[in-house]
Amino acid sequence: MRFDEGSELDTSQVDDRRSGGGVGGRVALGGGGVGIVGLLLYLLLSQLGGSPGSPLPDGLPGLGAGQSVNDTQINESCRTGHDANTKLDCEVVGVVNSLDTYWTDAFARSGYTYRKPRITFFNGGVNTGCGSASSEAGPFYCPADREAYIDLRFFQELEQRFGAEGGPFARAYVVAHEYGHHVQNLRGTSRRVQPGDSGPASGSVRLELQADCYAGVWAKNASTTPGPSGRPLITNVTDADVNAALDTAGHIGDDFIQSQLRGGPVNESQFTHGTSEQRQKWYSTGYQSGDPASCNTFDTPDLG
Repeated sequence: MRFDEGSELDTSQVDDRRSGGGVGGRVALGGGGVGIVGLLLYLLLSQLGGSPGSPLPDGLPGLGAGQSVNDTQINESCRTGHDANTKLDCEVVGVVNSLDTYWTDAFARSGYTYRKPRITFFNGGVNTGCGSASSEAGPFYCPADREAYIDLRFFQELEQRFGAEGGPFARAYVVAHEYGHHVQNLRGTSRRVQPGDSGPASGSVRLELQADCYAGVWAKNASTTPGPSGRPLITNVTDADVNAALDTAGHIGDDFIQSQLRGGPVNESQFTHGTSEQRQKWYSTGYQSGDPASCNTFDTPDLG
C-alpha cells in the first residue's frame, strides 16, 4: 500500500494529545460501547508487562511518551501523501481521510447522514467520554463522545508481542476496525449488545466480526476512494497487503490470545471478539463483496 505522493492530507479532525499522558484507569463499557480491539488486550498487556523500546517497523520514527506534539505541529508535518508514506502519524491521518470519504458516500447511498468521528493520538493515558484509559488499552472507540483513541505505539506491540506481520495495510485494518464501531454507533447497532456479553455466538462477538467486515469493505474500496484532493489517496494495494491484514486479524482472535499468549485452555464462554478464523472470514467477506450489506453478522446463525 502506498499513498499518492502529491495528494493533500486533512488533519482537521485529529486531536494530538501526545505531549500529555499519564492518565491511568480503565475505560468504562457504558453508553452501548463494547467490542474494541484495545479493551480485549488491556488486561493481557498489563499482565505481560514491559514497554516498547525498539524502532517502529518500516523505518517509521518512534514516538516517545514524553515527546511534545500539538495540533499545530501535526498540521505542519502531515500535509501530503509523501508524509503519509514516511511518518506513522501521517499514515494514520491518510487512512482516516480515506475512511471518512468512503463512509460519507456509503451512508449517502443508503439515505443516511454520516458524521465524522474525532481521532485522538495520545501517549501514556487519556480521559474520554467512556472514562480514563492507559496506553495499554491500544486503539479504541468511545461511543459516548464518538471519538477513536490511538496510542501509535500499539502497532509495535502488535508485532512484537502478538507476532503479527505488520505493515501499513495491517495498521490500516486496525484503524478501519475502529471506524466500523463508529458506523455501528451511528446506525444504532451497538445498542443491540449488553455490556459484559460474552460467548461464541454473543452479541459482542457479532459486533466485533461486523466491524472486521466493515474494515474489509473499506479495504476493497480504498484504492478508488478519493482523498481531500479529489483523486485516490491510497494506491498499489496488493495481495500481500491484504494478507498482512488477515494475518493481523488472525493474531487477535479470542482463541489465539487465550492459548498462544496466555498459555491457557480455550474457554469459549469468555469469547468477546471471535476466533482468529472468524475474524479472518468476516474481513474477507467484506473485502470480497465491497458492500456493507454483506456484513449482517446479527442475523446469521453461522458465524464461521
